[in-house]
Amino acid sequence: MNFTLHQLQIFLKITQTKSITKAAEELFLTQPAVSIQLKNFQDQFDIPLTEVIGRQLYVTDFGKEIALAAQKIIDEVNAVNYKTMAYKGILSGKLKLSVVSTGKYVIPYFLADFMKMNNGIELEMDVNNKTKVIKSLKNNEVDFALVSILPDDIALESEVLMENKLFLVGHKNTNLVNLAVSSSFLTQVPLIFREDGSATKNSMESYLKRYGISPKMRIQLTSNEAVKQAVIAGLGYSVMPLIGLKNELEKGDVVILPAEGLPLVTNWRLIWLKGKAMSPVAAAFLQYIKDNNESIKLASFSWIDSY
Repeated sequence: MNFTLHQLQIFLKITQTKSITKAAEELFLTQPAVSIQLKNFQDQFDIPLTEVIGRQLYVTDFGKEIALAAQKIIDEVNAVNYKTMAYKGILSGKLKLSVVSTGKYVIPYFLADFMKMNNGIELEMDVNNKTKVIKSLKNNEVDFALVSILPDDIALESEVLMENKLFLVGHKNTNLVNLAVSSSFLTQVPLIFREDGSATKNSMESYLKRYGISPKMRIQLTSNEAVKQAVIAGLGYSVMPLIGLKNELEKGDVVILPAEGLPLVTNWRLIWLKGKAMSPVAAAFLQYIKDNNESIKLASFSWIDSY
């Protein structure tokens, strides 16, 4: 056998994405290049690694075993690289984050300069709903998670990054901008919710319950972007985090509607398991956040104070 590290990396990404197209996108390669490398890798085995049924790619049981071995090899190679850089005095290793979906508007600004200053660090970041983010934290699969509402069933430590404000928003032709929206109004119009497991949905439902609001029609969508586009199109109204609405508010595509009890205010927090033994990379990132939090907020999020 004469396979290369590059082939192992490509095969592992294919097994993770179950798609040659997605693997190519994530590896910044062309689809034909990935297909050729998969074929060259497969040619070194008598047993199929993958199979295509219909238009869906599946990894065989043998392929899954090879993927596990590939992961171990790649991890060992990375460990050698990290140790080499550490010997040279360069901070190196993996920083693993799990971020709730709306947090994608927040965390990049707290990462950008840190990553530029430490180019020996590899970033692994999963963006998902709160339920899955907390699960990955519980399983100790990540160094940190970013959430706006703390779970109450885990022993945690946390660092506050910034405020998270949620407002009632509607499309640009809504004529209630200068009037307080009543509970009866919200009972009569379609309300747009995030999916189960979303912290935004939980906050919105708690608000409606507190004010005895039972919407006439509920629309449920699976991402903040989908909710935002539905509001822009005039499908209904929603309680949404301000952080993801900057461009739409500036362009006038959506408007904030005044309503009793709003905005809801929580905090974006970086959280980690209490007592966790942090890697040098994780410890350095946390210290960077503590040292630079205020300057990052001033440079990138001062616009929030005007709402």
